[in-house]
Amino acid sequence: MTTPSTPHEPASNSLPDDGLPVFDAREMLAGNATARIRLDDQTYILRLTRQGKLILTK
Repeated sequence: MTTPSTPHEPASNSLPDDGLPVFDAREMLAGNATARIRLDDQTYILRLTRQGKLILTK
């Protein structure tokens, strides 16, 4: 039986090696709860919740 990981533990490396880039959300947030992500002329907000989940909004 496995124990669930806490929000501050890194997830297990169970992603397939399909060549897609992998970005660490905590590194992107750089210690903050929110970060801005730009795509062309649009800005999105990436937010880390208290439960350790991510929300991306426009």
